[in-house]
Amino acid sequence: MLELRHVSFEVEGGDSQKEILHDVNLTLGEKRFVVITGPNGGGKSTLARLIAGIEKPTGGRILLDGEDITGLSVTDRARRGIGFAFQQPVRFKGLQVLDLLRIATGKNLTAAEGCEYLSEVGLCARDYIGREVNASLSGGELKRIEIATVLARKARLSVFDEPEAGIDLWSFQNLIRVFEHLQKEITDSTILIISHQERILRIADEIVVLKDGVIDRVGPPAEIMPAIIGTASAIGSCGRLEGEANSKC
Repeated sequence: MLELRHVSFEVEGGDSQKEILHDVNLTLGEKRFVVITGPNGGGKSTLARLIAGIEKPTGGRILLDGEDITGLSVTDRARRGIGFAFQQPVRFKGLQVLDLLRIATGKNLTAAEGCEYLSEVGLCARDYIGREVNASLSGGELKRIEIATVLARKARLSVFDEPEAGIDLWSFQNLIRVFEHLQKEITDSTILIISHQERILRIADEIVVLKDGVIDRVGPPAEIMPAIIGTASAIGSCGRLEGEANSKC
């Protein structure tokens, strides 16, 4: 499905170039639930942005079904089936949740049709379908609404950059249930999540460990988790691998 071939990424760092990613080779198969993890500053979010087309690699190629999409824009990649969810979802004053779902699908959905997507992410649809996407919504509610829009797009590859960032423990528990549901019910898409959370790592089909800009290891949770936990000082109270930057669950 998606292939990264010898992908590198550099940024200006004073008088020299700073390499964020170095010679990354990675293949994402069809209908997989993949989590990328690793120490902060290792290049995980950068890799997600490269896949989505927000950034362009300074070396290497990105292919989708054999087509070189390295130079394509975010819009062109979206048309080919790549969806992206930010760490902090955008709020839109005056825009209702149903409007977002209609934009995502490109169809004039009825309220009942929109409610089906909200139900998929555990929201009581009648309470949210007519709500504005503004400050009245909590971080956890916004995260789940954003996931609903990604589902509505029916993207072949959905990329989530640290979906647990900035939400409270209650919202995190709900978020985990959503991803557990998606992992079990995946039919036509691949989900890629950037995360440090142990509970998300444990439900993955495959874990990719990215460290210092290079892929350190790839494998199933049963193989990768013991090594990750063994090198971390402990597991935090909300399931985050300690040794990583602190954040609310």
